[in-house]
Amino acid sequence: MKLTEPRAATINDVARIAGVAVSSVSRVLSNHPDVSEAMKSRVHAVAKDLGYVPDPVAQSLRSGSTRTIGFVVRDFANAFFGEIIHGVEETLTQAGYTLLVTNSGGDPAVEVERITLLRQRRVDALLLSSVSDRAAETSRAVDSFRKPVVLLDRDFGNAPAGNVQLDHASGVREATEDLIRLGHRRIAMITGNTDIRPTAERLRGLEEGYAAAGVAKPDGLVVTGVFSAPFAQATAVRLLSLPKSRRPTALVTGGLQSTIGVLEALSELGIRPGEDLSLVVCDDVAWLRVLRPAISVVTRDALGMGRAATELVLEMIAGGAPRTISLPTSYLARETSNPAARPRSRHRTPA
Repeated sequence: MKLTEPRAATINDVARIAGVAVSSVSRVLSNHPDVSEAMKSRVHAVAKDLGYVPDPVAQSLRSGSTRTIGFVVRDFANAFFGEIIHGVEETLTQAGYTLLVTNSGGDPAVEVERITLLRQRRVDALLLSSVSDRAAETSRAVDSFRKPVVLLDRDFGNAPAGNVQLDHASGVREATEDLIRLGHRRIAMITGNTDIRPTAERLRGLEEGYAAAGVAKPDGLVVTGVFSAPFAQATAVRLLSLPKSRRPTALVTGGLQSTIGVLEALSELGIRPGEDLSLVVCDDVAWLRVLRPAISVVTRDALGMGRAATELVLEMIAGGAPRTISLPTSYLARETSNPAARPRSRHRTPA
C-alpha cells in the first residue's frame, strides 16, 4: 500500500481555525505593529498546534525583503575572516536575519560574479571585503547594487557605501618605534599587494615610526607582493640570507598568510624568533597565542569588526545614511620584541 505524506498546514488553515482573516494572520506572523495582543496569542497558538511555518519566499514577495544579508570575502582560508563572519552572523541572528557568505578566492572577476549572484538572490544588503580597492569592475558592481553596501576595511573613493575601517597605521607605528628604541635600525616588512587599504596603511605606519624616531629607513627591506605563505616564505629566506651588514634584525609581517610564510622560513633557516631576530606580526589569532616564545602582535578585533559592520548595514536598511566607522589596532610587545644584538640568555618581560 502506497503511503502519502500528510498535507502541510497553510495560512488558510490557521485563519479558519483561529476565526480570523488571512490578512490578520499575515500581519501577526510578520510582526505588524497594528495587531492586538489577543489576536497575536490566538494566531500563534493555532500556528504552533498545526505546525505551520510561513513560506519565506512568499513573505519576501509580499514585503520586498528577504531578511538575508550577502557577504563576499576574499579568502575563506584566512582565520581572521572566520572571526569576522562569526561576529556578523551573531549580530544578524539577533536581528532576525540570515547570512549568505560566498568566497571570491582572490579573483576580481569571480568577485563581480558573486556580487551579481547576491543581487539576483535579492539579498537586502551586501557586506564586501574586496580583492582590490582599484578594481573598476568591482567598483561598478557596488555602484549598481542599489541596496545598502558596507565595505570592510576598503577604500573605493566616492562609492555610495558604508565602511568599517581599521587604524592599521597607529599599531604598526607603535611597533616600529618600540623596535627602534630596542636598537633595531634594519626593520623589514613583508606583506601583500598595495591595492588594498590595510597594506597601504601598514606601510604608512612603518614610515611614520622611523620618522618619529628620527632614524633613516634603509632601502630594500620592505617587500610587497601577494597575500600568500609561499611568497612570504621565499621573501623571508632571501632577506635573511643577505650579508650581515644588510640583513634585517627585526621583521614585521603584514597579514596572517605572510606570518605563516615567515614562520616557515625561520624554521627552515634555523632562526629563532626573539633570539636571533625580533618578530612582530599583524593579526592575532588563537593558534598564535599558544606558540612559544609568545610572538609580538599588532592586533585588531575581528569579532568587533564583524559586529560593527552588521550594525551599520542594519542601520542603513532602516534608512540611515552611509557612514565610516574607524576601529583601533594596538601593539602588544611579547617575547619576540627584544634588543638588537642582545645576549641570547636574556628575555624581555612580556607586556
